[in-house]
Amino acid sequence: MSRSSGKWNVWSITLLALLVIGLANSMVTNLMSFIIPIVILGGIFLLYKYPPSFLRTGGAQQGRTHVTPSRATAAKTKPKKPRSKTMPFRVIEGGKDDDNLPKYH
Repeated sequence: MSRSSGKWNVWSITLLALLVIGLANSMVTNLMSFIIPIVILGGIFLLYKYPPSFLRTGGAQQGRTHVTPSRATAAKTKPKKPRSKTMPFRVIEGGKDDDNLPKYH
């Protein structure tokens, strides 16, 4: 009998059910212990998703205007060539075979 990682077994379902029952019980008995972390995590998520203007990256670039070169200037610039050509590997024959040295050191 082989187990597949995608299927739920009895222990996984039992653990998930106990987890849900425990969370529901905790929420009923002490609601503030769940509201405060949710509000804090929600605020962190909103700051991450929509950061204020003073926290955005590239703030120094904001005041600069982007100048696009004209066609004549763009035609004058040479395209960059790769530094070296890709060469296939070559096998370099080894040195002489010494009979004095043992084969395995």
